[in-house]
Amino acid sequence: MKQKKMRKIGIASALGLVVLVVLGLYGASNYMLNYSLNYPKEERMTAEHWKNRMKNECPWMIGWMDSVYQHHCVKDTFVTMPSGYKAHAIYLYAPKTTEKTAVVVHGYQVRSEGMLHIAYLYNHDMGYNVLLPDLYGHGESEGDHIQMGWKDRWDVIRWSDIANEIFKVKSEERRVKNTRQVIHGISMGAATTMAVSGEKTPDYVKCFVEDCGYTSVWDEFSAQLKEQFGLPAFPLMNTTSALCQHRYGWSFAEAQQIEQVRKSTKPMLFIHGDKDAFVPYAMLHPLFEAKTKGRKAIFIAKGSVHAMAYRDHHEAYTRIVRDFVSQEE
Repeated sequence: MKQKKMRKIGIASALGLVVLVVLGLYGASNYMLNYSLNYPKEERMTAEHWKNRMKNECPWMIGWMDSVYQHHCVKDTFVTMPSGYKAHAIYLYAPKTTEKTAVVVHGYQVRSEGMLHIAYLYNHDMGYNVLLPDLYGHGESEGDHIQMGWKDRWDVIRWSDIANEIFKVKSEERRVKNTRQVIHGISMGAATTMAVSGEKTPDYVKCFVEDCGYTSVWDEFSAQLKEQFGLPAFPLMNTTSALCQHRYGWSFAEAQQIEQVRKSTKPMLFIHGDKDAFVPYAMLHPLFEAKTKGRKAIFIAKGSVHAMAYRDHHEAYTRIVRDFVSQEE
């Protein structure tokens, strides 16, 4: 009798421990998912914040920025995406009529105005039309969480269509000439750009520029889990990924930017700062090597931390981007 009682107590204790572990993992996973992907609208930085930050980081563009805003060259557009949410972008025409167009994609917890330095590169230095979207859950776009550039790929393809409608050239003979587009993203925007590159894109999308993007969402979150919390990937990454699948319809494991790059066929320029710890510099070369179809090039920004390659090397950055995309003009 005593042995049976002890066995029952042991089983009950084991079950209790399992329940505690499950509850603990669920609580930790819920915390990590909210920590990583929750971005309430009231926490989003304003357009003015980002415009001022861009001026501080890249003072050579102040005159241009003041001019395009004072002359109301920067336009807003709102569209409803196929998934049903209302999305926002800003855009501006080139100084002279052209079909050359850049779709410029921002990073994690940024917004369209946080990419005005890259808009300056294309619009001021290269004479391009530019469209800068607010991704889902950022800026003025609707959305209740951050999609890490994965499901955002479908929205950027739609923004590419919209950019073509806005900027395509209509001649005096009423002939319509489609745009010639580059999609350029930084950080999560670069991950979005790479995710787009693996899908079928219209002929007018000619090439891609990715600046400090990650190999996969799993790899990026695993790196940050270790860096910020000192924790291994297993089991928290597995349970948080499963919770993300349940809550938002996608998992960390499926969001493989490197696999999208492997499928891509159009030209791609890879950029990364060699002092980047947020999206580890070590991710650059596997991505570059994964690109086996189509033209490619690489620019390593010496001494640059995350997303600062343009700020630190803006003349070289501009020259390399211009040389790369001009081959598709």
